[in-house]
Amino acid sequence: MIKFSKVFWVANFVELLERLAYYAVFIVITLYLSNVWGFSDIQAGIIAGLFSAFLYLLPTFAGAYADKIGFRNSIALAFTLLTIGYAGLGLLPTLLESAGLVNYDMTTTFYGLKESVYQWTIIPVLVFIVIGGAFIKAVISGTVARETTSETRARGYAIFYMMVNIGAFLGKTVVDPLRKSMGDQGLVYLNYFAAGMTLLALILVFFFYKSAKPEGPQKSVRELWRSMGKVLLNGRLMILMLIVSGFWMIQSQMYSTMPKYVLRLIGDGATPGWYANVNPLVVFVCVNFITSLMKKRSALSSMMVGMFIIPLSALVMSLGNQVGAGYILGLHPVAFLMMVGIAMQALAECFISPRYLEYFSLQAPAGQEGLYLGFSHLHSFFSYLFAFGISGFLLEKYCPDPRLFSDANGVLDAAAYAQATQHAHYIWYVFVAIGAVSAIALLLYAQVTKRMERQRASIDNQNN
Repeated sequence: MIKFSKVFWVANFVELLERLAYYAVFIVITLYLSNVWGFSDIQAGIIAGLFSAFLYLLPTFAGAYADKIGFRNSIALAFTLLTIGYAGLGLLPTLLESAGLVNYDMTTTFYGLKESVYQWTIIPVLVFIVIGGAFIKAVISGTVARETTSETRARGYAIFYMMVNIGAFLGKTVVDPLRKSMGDQGLVYLNYFAAGMTLLALILVFFFYKSAKPEGPQKSVRELWRSMGKVLLNGRLMILMLIVSGFWMIQSQMYSTMPKYVLRLIGDGATPGWYANVNPLVVFVCVNFITSLMKKRSALSSMMVGMFIIPLSALVMSLGNQVGAGYILGLHPVAFLMMVGIAMQALAECFISPRYLEYFSLQAPAGQEGLYLGFSHLHSFFSYLFAFGISGFLLEKYCPDPRLFSDANGVLDAAAYAQATQHAHYIWYVFVAIGAVSAIALLLYAQVTKRMERQRASIDNQNN
């Protein structure tokens, strides 16, 4: 029976808490930006995209710095910043209203922020979350690498991914009850909940995160930059990272497109938080089984299965707006097929993500796990940067905000809105194409790398 260290389990539990906090906020981030702060679909997409992109870019630097100052100090810093950031997102609307800078209806939404300079006061608060989250991504995955061996690493990352998805599931469960009972004020209060979770994680780290593993030698700034350059010049890893970005561009639509898409096509009765929960539920149930099933296959072989599932998931999501008004198993067809597509994405994630992290970690020299695992998240920088921006434009074109079709009394012109959203499913065709290109690219990548390895082995045999 495989046994893991105490710090391995502590790291995984605080990761659960961090993911619980993050997904409670992130699943409705574009709704929060539009409904509470008055940003348009395009503006909300760009802001959320930049927020998410830098959250995944900075681990490339935070991982290197974590190797220098130690994982325990890094993770404590991370949860301190996250607690400040989430608490700030909750407090800022109240502070603006108390100062008389905006008018706030406690049951619905903000008034006066649209096209106001005060909209942008949210940006400095988001920076705290970005920096804190960057350290978490590098340090927790790096801890898993340090606390496992080459024989137990695949299992360790499967457990890590299971904990991530338990946190994601629990975080999303609080969203719809708050939104339905409190209106947009519920979107504000979610941030207090998130701050409580990260504060609890900080306390647990302070008392229980004490690894017996050496942190590795301290590095000078020049050594850190040299190490980072070495990773960037690893063409094989960088190309793989770009290919996997295609998967995450589609996966990220669960947060950038899906909430607005289902609420606009189904109505306020839609529950995007619960639809999104299909993803962590399926991952939790399936990730260990799939990892065990594929353990004798290479990491690239496992990832390839997932990459061919992902474009099919986007195609299934597109069908909900085309099958008519009849309900399926008591669900609106948009909701039902959205959930089927999300389940397919979760299966793809089970094949891809744990083995992707394993692949990266096995390339890391001892003492540089944080650096390499930080770079492993770089794929999400590109995917979120482009996916959220694309989402904003696609939503505005094919599935616009219904408030744009309402009169001064808030009465919707149903006929005009039905005409405006008749091709809403075109949004998903864009992501079908992205997924198909990525899957083919990974297939070619696997063939080329396999040929290179055979040539290298042949040269080594000749030299010997």
